[in-house]
Amino acid sequence: MNAKYQSFFQQFSFSDKLDLKNRIIMAPMTNFSSNEDGTVSQAELDYYRARSKGVSMVITACTYVKEDGKGFPGEFAGHTDEMIDSLASLAAAIKEEGAKAVLQIFHGGRSCPPELVPNGELVSASDVAQNPLPSPRPLREEEIQEIITAFGLTTKRAIEAGFDGVEIHGANGYLLQQFFSPHTNRREDKWGGSLENRLAFPLAVVREVKSAVEKYAPSSFIVGYRFSPEEPETPGITMTETYGLIDALLNENLDYLHVSVQDFWSEPRRGEEASKSRIEWIVERVAGRVPVIGVGSIYTPEDAAKAFETNISLLAIGRELIIDPEWVQKVQAGQEDQIITEIKKEKQKELVLPTPLWNVIISSPGWFPGV
Repeated sequence: MNAKYQSFFQQFSFSDKLDLKNRIIMAPMTNFSSNEDGTVSQAELDYYRARSKGVSMVITACTYVKEDGKGFPGEFAGHTDEMIDSLASLAAAIKEEGAKAVLQIFHGGRSCPPELVPNGELVSASDVAQNPLPSPRPLREEEIQEIITAFGLTTKRAIEAGFDGVEIHGANGYLLQQFFSPHTNRREDKWGGSLENRLAFPLAVVREVKSAVEKYAPSSFIVGYRFSPEEPETPGITMTETYGLIDALLNENLDYLHVSVQDFWSEPRRGEEASKSRIEWIVERVAGRVPVIGVGSIYTPEDAAKAFETNISLLAIGRELIIDPEWVQKVQAGQEDQIITEIKKEKQKELVLPTPLWNVIISSPGWFPGV
């Protein structure tokens, strides 16, 4: 192994709860490939197995906690107890290859395709539409409580299915972010208005998840939170408000924070100087109080080495593990010259990619290098 990449393969421990064999994890990525009934498909199991051999931890594609939160076609379900066996098959497929398995849980809110949710009715914090989707209906108090409860119930299912942890998806414009954002949350009750009120729903979800973990999970079970640090809209989430979110999450005894950005080196728009990347500012704000996972357009070992210089705890790799499932093994074996960084249209079978995901990839020039 090249000496400058040895730090990738240091063991890592989440507060002496869960040990990882190295510092490279698989980022959560939607694959559109589950069965019609919401169960995990064989193609998905094969896809995850192929990518669980080198990384230390796999964060799955998101699963919806309520029927009205399904955000993608071919998304596997976690909203009923009938899905526990399906979830167990996914956890086992990942863990059998040597990686820890973390289930990402979410509700899509206003971002859900109407054809995927009951009666085509979208729900959110307020009635602010996401173009070109129809306007959502603001959630009523009792519905908010039901969704909070649903996050806890899905966490219990993840525990019963054998996962090593859950990641609460508060990023990418989905329901938790819709409540936190001044762009999408125009409420005038206790769930909206001030920063404190807009944080109330995400924090209630965190506490419900943590409560389920305390009741049902082994001591090694971890809980993380993923967030997007800014929004382009005005009003919208700025770095200043992101710091408010981080400070609030740090009080919740989470096991990690996961920054969601497309480019690891993207710079702040508002609320912070552009002299550093968003991730660098976030690492500085967290100040070692909780592990931070970085992500975003990491393709080569050099990319990863540079990212680790920011003092992030762990590095999540997404698209590159689709392009080359053996990325980690090649780095570890000193075969970085054999790493593939551009996808080839004739390689679907070799890359163990489900056809629905493959169809998205080949229709996405610029998103996947080489397409």
